[in-house]
Amino acid sequence: MPNLSASKLDTCFDPFKIREDFPALSTRVHGKPLIYMDNAATAQRPQQMIEACTHYYSRLNANIHRGVHQLSEEATDRFESARDGMCEWINARTREEIIFTRGVTEGVNLVSQSFLRPGLKPVPWQLLCEQTGAELDVIRINDRGELLMDDFESRLSDRVKMLAMVHVSNSMGTINPVREMIAAARAHGIATLVDGAQSMPHMRVDVQQLDCDFYCISGHKMYAPTGIGVLYGRRELLQDMPPYQGGGDMIRRVTFEKSTYNDPPSRFEAGTPNIVGVIGLGATIEYLKSIDFEGAMAHEQSLLEHATAALSEIDGLRLVGTARNKSAVLSFTLDGIHPHDLGTMLDHQGIAIRTGHHCTMPLMDHFGLPGGTARASMAMYNTIDEVDALVAGIHKAAAILA
Repeated sequence: MPNLSASKLDTCFDPFKIREDFPALSTRVHGKPLIYMDNAATAQRPQQMIEACTHYYSRLNANIHRGVHQLSEEATDRFESARDGMCEWINARTREEIIFTRGVTEGVNLVSQSFLRPGLKPVPWQLLCEQTGAELDVIRINDRGELLMDDFESRLSDRVKMLAMVHVSNSMGTINPVREMIAAARAHGIATLVDGAQSMPHMRVDVQQLDCDFYCISGHKMYAPTGIGVLYGRRELLQDMPPYQGGGDMIRRVTFEKSTYNDPPSRFEAGTPNIVGVIGLGATIEYLKSIDFEGAMAHEQSLLEHATAALSEIDGLRLVGTARNKSAVLSFTLDGIHPHDLGTMLDHQGIAIRTGHHCTMPLMDHFGLPGGTARASMAMYNTIDEVDALVAGIHKAAAILA
């Protein structure tokens, strides 16, 4: 995945115009205009998505599939249109490869339990390792936060059953070379899963180009509702996988003696789904199609470059994760100041960042940071002025807390 420098893209992208679509950005916090830089945790929502969800609840509130009345049929059409929209957005081969989940967490669990556990003894991830006695092998990183590719390649063998990796690090913003890693894994017959929670809001993803077996997506990080996500899975693999959960549309026929299951994707969408979440996700995809997404990517890179340079000039500030190819995420520490205290001081200035371990405690251990880091994560609606306000806010907090 290339590093998209703002200087390499001729764009007229206007973040101030985009901001008009996100009503929460007009909020005031402690009497100050909100500067929202916690996008890696969850992004704000465009008005177009909010209106789609409101319309469902106020005009179309009905369960989907099998209903013969108009509300059910219209809700079903919008639900399934969202599947078509996601299929096109990530260039899946067929809509049957798009499974709606609650998010990346459920997508990863679905693959680990339905794809790996049934027919394999040695399987990755800690829960399955506890269940089966298998080993979890971890690729090492350098001090910039980049994967050591020599170390990665040395670990590939016929004993490895799955390669699971993040596309973009939520802690450091590192963009991993997933396409090259997938190709290396495929040469050894190793299945591949990519966690795309942090990549989907900030780059175009083409699952056919990546050639991955599974790709997990989190809706709320790409401007859609919480509690909704997508698992892309290669159709031939999904067809052979047993159900993850039981009930609802995943059943084709049931008797007291036996049940038979529907084909994917229904097989993996048990029970009444998050209908409004899917409709909101569909509306978000349509919104992203309507804007200059390439320009948004370039704008985010210009924010990253400006913020990196400005933060690097602050005495006592240490940037954690300085990969050469990264997304607009900056983790940092400030000498003598706990990240939580810094985050609290910035909040009182209207600046929202994240502090702590960011669900990556082993990574914090690697960098010797028991208290974690402060993390500013930017999106297409952030501005250079907001970056400057963040820098000024850190200076102010340091003067008070030092």
